[in-house]
Amino acid sequence: MSHGGARPDGRCPDAPPLDPELAVALSELGHDVREPFTPENLAARRERDAAARPRPTAGDLRAGGRFEVEELRVPGPPGGPDVTLVMARRAGLAGPLPLLYYMHGGGMITGNAWSVLPRLLREWAAPLGLAVVSVEYRLAPEARYPAAVEDCYAGLVRVAGHAVELGFDAGRVVVGGKSAGGGLAAALALLTRDRGGPAPVGQLLLCPMLDDRNDSFSSRQMAGIDTWDRTSNATAWQALLGDRYGAADVSPYAAPARATDLSGLPPAYVEAGSAETLRDEAVAYAQAIWRAGGQAELHVWPGACHGFDTFAPRAALSQDTREARTRWLRRVLAQTR
Repeated sequence: MSHGGARPDGRCPDAPPLDPELAVALSELGHDVREPFTPENLAARRERDAAARPRPTAGDLRAGGRFEVEELRVPGPPGGPDVTLVMARRAGLAGPLPLLYYMHGGGMITGNAWSVLPRLLREWAAPLGLAVVSVEYRLAPEARYPAAVEDCYAGLVRVAGHAVELGFDAGRVVVGGKSAGGGLAAALALLTRDRGGPAPVGQLLLCPMLDDRNDSFSSRQMAGIDTWDRTSNATAWQALLGDRYGAADVSPYAAPARATDLSGLPPAYVEAGSAETLRDEAVAYAQAIWRAGGQAELHVWPGACHGFDTFAPRAALSQDTREARTRWLRRVLAQTR
């Protein structure tokens, strides 16, 4: 068996093995869940995903009074619509609270602000005593770049500017997200740095989608294998960038891997799996932060594919992952007291 080089068809040999627990969980997923996204099936996939995972209501999220949940519409970017923010915290907590400002995943083509909140409230808001704001940004291809990142920026400016009345501490805000949301969090950190906007104290980048070029070793190695593979990734970037897809001058606020200056950014937590498409761009981003003199904590989880902790939440590797994220959040927020 060949090792180390790409095949003539561009695929790389020998994908890293999956963690055994994850392999079992993945084998139990139906074909529909693992089917790659394409421009042709995007509408049908959205409908199917919405039917399979109904969006929780504010009442659902309140969990019988355990959490306080409020939907807030704030002014959007110039020329854009208002942005919906879903704010939540453990009931009865006195402010001002540290804040996790969170962007949901879904390749910038699917997903919503509400569906990620049960996990965020359970894993972080409750044990750490922080508030969460989840952003309902516009999706591609209906709204192409820069709609999503500008929505996120407008919401961040509003939250920071009204922190006292909202019960947040503007000096203790972490921006974060998973997959597309991780890419948006990285882009938001760059954008607010360059505009002199609200300064987050950390960026939580979970398997972030950072590079529109889609040509890393891991993207070729995991083609047709990962739960978010090269085909899905290309579909998402094409939807976001339209006729700018593949251009030499794509903005770093669209694809943070394009940034040439990563100085002056908040400390980052960067995470990927060894068996996922986005592995190499996540590792490269952490390295670029270090080279710029910044702080980054990098985790590459052995045998993990994209989204592993979502479909196998009780796997030992998923539990280790959640603990590492929580420790980083606790440490970053403690340093800003």
